[in-house]
Amino acid sequence: MARKTLVLCFIHGFRGGNLTFGENYRFTEHLRDMVAKELPKINVKVLVYPKYETRGDLGECVMRFRTWLEEKVIDLEVAAGTTSPTIEPSVRTVLVGHSMGGIMAVESLLGIASEQPIYSEDGIEKSEINFGGLLFPYVQGVLAFDTPFLGISPGVVAHGAEGHYQAASATLTQLSGLGASLWGANQAAKSSSRAVSAPPPQQQQQKGGGWPAWGKVAMVAGAAGAVAAGGAAAWLNREQIGQGLSSVTSHLEFVGCLARAEELRKRVRCVVRLSGEMDLGFANLYTRLGRAAAPKQTSVVGTVMGRDRTFCNLPGRAMQAGEWKPAVNDKATDEIGAHTAMFEEDENPGYDALLIDAAAHITKWLHNDWYESSTEEEIPKPEEATAPE
Repeated sequence: MARKTLVLCFIHGFRGGNLTFGENYRFTEHLRDMVAKELPKINVKVLVYPKYETRGDLGECVMRFRTWLEEKVIDLEVAAGTTSPTIEPSVRTVLVGHSMGGIMAVESLLGIASEQPIYSEDGIEKSEINFGGLLFPYVQGVLAFDTPFLGISPGVVAHGAEGHYQAASATLTQLSGLGASLWGANQAAKSSSRAVSAPPPQQQQQKGGGWPAWGKVAMVAGAAGAVAAGGAAAWLNREQIGQGLSSVTSHLEFVGCLARAEELRKRVRCVVRLSGEMDLGFANLYTRLGRAAAPKQTSVVGTVMGRDRTFCNLPGRAMQAGEWKPAVNDKATDEIGAHTAMFEEDENPGYDALLIDAAAHITKWLHNDWYESSTEEEIPKPEEATAPE
């Protein structure tokens, strides 16, 4: 049996880009090297999904990603001379997503595993999803970094925006129809109406994968206590509500899945079920503030926050939601800062621990018959991270 290949495929999130996973893709290289050391029988390669527009239906974004991934894996299988890549693939992949990229990864896996996937604004239709027996490309697991699978924590907006409440609340009542369910409220919000998009505002690439966007989102969403945190980012780049609403609509379509609490739970239930049926990995390494941010008991519009400050809503003890593990940042002073600085060594004292935890999950998922049947050869010098094409 020939030497096999594991592909670590990285996907950025809302308003992310080429710096999401560190300058010069440093985090992707570090993780690749660590995994390669633990799995000497196989080649370990890195693919980084090119920066994509976080606009339109989630289903559309997922279909584009799937097409791209299939082409990349086919190229690798052809180069390896694999005779039957759908039956006995020589290439397997782990999808690694940050923030909304984790939801993209899960939706892609569900689509690949579904017999007849139907795409919608929430990704794959999950009402009567049936999983097939073959996966191509073969996704061994999904490793998410701070992905709000169950919505964004109320603390994200409460801790960061309490002081802005009085000044902003009157203005933001005009947007109250967006609802507070972005952070996992029990009542799902209605889907955002589609409007003709105005030309997007000028955007500059930001270090850390979108701090200004998430930061302004948190401020406004918390101030009103009822604004959808993800979609408000584009709106805040405008000085007037009237100019910004048409611009934000398309972004709201992409992050709108966060506003539908039941769909969030369905997604988690489906991927956990698939993980159990096909022995695939599913984990979420979520940020938690450490020593630099003292716990607060903050009340915003009647909501009292807990002591642990996280970007993501966490699953309850009774919910089967895969593996969730905290990634503590003792330097960050707010949830969004920790969220966007996960892969920056200078801003995240827990960077090394994050690498170790991530590599441990991946290597655990890969200790199987597929890995053991690979021919162990001399390990070539690791390649540079594959930049987006």
